[in-house]
Amino acid sequence: MERGHLIVAGIGPGSPGDITPVVIQAIKNSNAIIGYKYYFQFIEPYLQPGTECIDTGMKREKARARQAFELAEQGKTVCVISSGDAGIYGMAPLVYEMKRERGSNIDIEVLPGISAFQKAASLLGAPIGHDFCIISLSDLMTPWEQIEKRICAAATADFVTAIYNPKSEGRYWQLYRLKEIFLQERSPETPVGFVRQAGREEQAVTVTTLKDFDPGQVDMFTVVLIGNSQSYAWEGKLITPRGYYRETATEAAGVGQEIMINSFRTIEKELKNKNIPLDHKWALLHAIHTTADFEMENVLRMDPCAVEYLHKIASEGSLKTIITDVTMAASGIRKGALQRMGIEVKCYLSDERAVAMAKEKGITRTQAGIRVAAEEHPDALYVFGNAPTALMELCDLMRKEKVQPCGIVAAPVGFVHVCESKHMVKPFVHIPKLIVEGRKGGSNLAATLVNAILTYDDAEQLKPGRDV
Repeated sequence: MERGHLIVAGIGPGSPGDITPVVIQAIKNSNAIIGYKYYFQFIEPYLQPGTECIDTGMKREKARARQAFELAEQGKTVCVISSGDAGIYGMAPLVYEMKRERGSNIDIEVLPGISAFQKAASLLGAPIGHDFCIISLSDLMTPWEQIEKRICAAATADFVTAIYNPKSEGRYWQLYRLKEIFLQERSPETPVGFVRQAGREEQAVTVTTLKDFDPGQVDMFTVVLIGNSQSYAWEGKLITPRGYYRETATEAAGVGQEIMINSFRTIEKELKNKNIPLDHKWALLHAIHTTADFEMENVLRMDPCAVEYLHKIASEGSLKTIITDVTMAASGIRKGALQRMGIEVKCYLSDERAVAMAKEKGITRTQAGIRVAAEEHPDALYVFGNAPTALMELCDLMRKEKVQPCGIVAAPVGFVHVCESKHMVKPFVHIPKLIVEGRKGGSNLAATLVNAILTYDDAEQLKPGRDV
């Protein structure tokens, strides 16, 4: 007996023009066609007289594969058809599993077809120009817990995402949950396209946004495509660029600033509380960028509009001097920003007068340095990144009305008197303050908060690092 042959063919989404020539020829050469009866209408023109068409019914895919082998083992050429591509949620895996189960020596040939998501994408424009994934919401063979993990991963990783089996008669809520998850990771303006009955007479194409996407408009014959962070709608089409392009050619002045911009965008996406004032967020992004510590969301305390106000007086020329407790804090403040704004940074830690005073009075040099600074620059911006005793000294001088700072950055670090020093500065409500609560702090953190103040005019465009 002549040895049979088993072909698994994808017949595309339904349009005659979307069936490949090699699939058409395979149908013509087959003695038997096996598939779900709904799909026979799409291949009818290519059937030869006497070709047997066998319908196994819905949800009987395993029986379909078994019957295909039984016919092929009789020496027939059998073609198992799937809509779209037979290897994507189609019959190809089942046929190979059946061959293994039966220990069959029948040769299998898989012929690719145009998948529904490809057809839908072409009708929507060019939505899959970059990395993408496909997720089926059918939980018939995959637990919903696993599906939800995949949805979260796709949303977080910024994949363009195609959704198969978005709904059925018994599954109505899963697509709503998917939208909820994506809105936690993507902008509400992310473009979304969905196509019903792609390539068929009833075809309907819709482009919307993630926030306006209504899962109630979708049925089991619909494919949904969600863009990534670079995707955009234009002239009714959904387009995803082939790369993550910068917004303008002049967005970043150099590699350092480009890295900083991308870092800030990453941090912003990972913030737990996104509904904070812009000036607070700007300072917070700087703090997290410097420390890689998202606990800053909980410990960075700011008076309302502190950054905005201090930037305003710096821009107007009213802020002339910044005093730091230690030289390391001074060295971290960007020189370019200081030069642009005509601001001088001073640290009196090593000043002869401070050294002599510390020895004479039995106090720390940082304390003495603040006393000297207060005499010369009583209205400066005072910045603390190391010494709690220096911050406590400033508080004492303010109580005695010997100094009136225009603002305070309180970020001393350590274990002795650190928390107390920060509590001591809080009652001075008339002075704008940025405070890093608790033991955390440091010169680098204090300096970056000053940099946030000096560059606040870049906050709205989220373009840090102008003076890097």
